[in-house]
Amino acid sequence: MTTCSAFPRPRVPRPPSFYVREVPVYGDVVLAPMDGITDPPFRALGRLLGSAMAYTEFIHAVDVLQRPQWVWRKVRPYPWEAPLVVQLYGHTVNMLVEAALRVQDTLGPAIIDINMGCPDPRIVRRGAGAGMLRSPLKIARLFRRLTRILEVPVTAKIRLGLDDTCKPYRLVARILEENGAALIAVHGRTQAQGYRGQADWEAIREIAALVRIPVLGNGDVRTPEDIEHMKRTTGVAGVMIGRAALANPWILARCPRDAVPPRAVWHVLRWHLQENLRLYGLQRGLVLFRKFAARYLAPYPAFQRQRRAILTLDDPARFLDAVAAVLFESP
Repeated sequence: MTTCSAFPRPRVPRPPSFYVREVPVYGDVVLAPMDGITDPPFRALGRLLGSAMAYTEFIHAVDVLQRPQWVWRKVRPYPWEAPLVVQLYGHTVNMLVEAALRVQDTLGPAIIDINMGCPDPRIVRRGAGAGMLRSPLKIARLFRRLTRILEVPVTAKIRLGLDDTCKPYRLVARILEENGAALIAVHGRTQAQGYRGQADWEAIREIAALVRIPVLGNGDVRTPEDIEHMKRTTGVAGVMIGRAALANPWILARCPRDAVPPRAVWHVLRWHLQENLRLYGLQRGLVLFRKFAARYLAPYPAFQRQRRAILTLDDPARFLDAVAAVLFESP
């Protein structure tokens, strides 16, 4: 089996794999935006490991307008992250348009994305996230205004619908393309499914065949073989990976987790922790890192025996000593 290095250097295709309007995208695997996960350090790590685009966590349009300094801290791009995609969510057209303009003029991202896929019932009830799929006419109005006003391309991340009785994904895909969207990322589940059940790759294939703009397929991609299978069976321009990349960020470089040696895990974990500490400070940075550390170390039996003790350490140096013991000294 091939052994993967800490920061694999994925082959960069020339020419680009696809374009988001005039923005070239080099590569066909993309780290999905995930709330509380794709903060600047993990997003940057994903880009280093091979993600072809850098999506921010979704950001509420209200926060862009009322708490801009907090938003800029959440986004804070690294120099190598381009193309940076800032993802917004909200339920009113006017506020989303105003927030998108503010983001474009202040942060200068390559692309602005509208979240229409978040399944959180609290967000859906307000008509945001996947709740927008109830209102195809509002989607048309929103994208017509965004694509006329903004200079950067506008994209969308959608689900198939709300439940099995409301699956307007074909209509929504047509509306998005007709009103200027430059790319559609499709999670092949409904809002009611959340992250359960099987993703519908056939529906993703239908959308990819229906529109002429690039489509990213998302859902049930857990291995490098799944990446190739989705591309082959759906015809998508690229594959978006969420939860599987949290468990194995090396999948973005098409590396299976069991091909990643402890030394590579050590280098990536230490880099990630250092960036967390730099951004959030010593105490909060370590606390926020625990969810990532638990996944980096999950395959090691020594970690499972000491999980609570390691994850409650409050000193970064002691924490790294404990990690080193798990990776290099355990049988």
